[in-house]
Amino acid sequence: MKQIEVSIMGQSYLLGCPEGGEVRLKEAVSHVDREMCAIRDSGKLKARERIAVLSALNLAYELTERPALAAPASPSADLTDMPSPEHVDRLIARIDQVLGQDGHLI
Repeated sequence: MKQIEVSIMGQSYLLGCPEGGEVRLKEAVSHVDREMCAIRDSGKLKARERIAVLSALNLAYELTERPALAAPASPSADLTDMPSPEHVDRLIARIDQVLGQDGHLI
């Protein structure tokens, strides 16, 4: 397995990648980076952990909206849509509710 270095929100990560999967992994990293940076830049959240959780929720929600076997028209077709501020506010409220007072995931 090949390892590639990527950057998400300015933080470097060394990721394992199967041979031939570099392009798809880099597209996924780019999608996650855009999502996390958009949430950070909205000014609503500053904690990396909460930004990561909210991003994961947004990306998982996007996946549930797609038909099970259908692929987007092009690799970046769905990558430019950003959630509305109201959607972000609702997700932040859900994260706050789940995390409770202590802010710990586990």
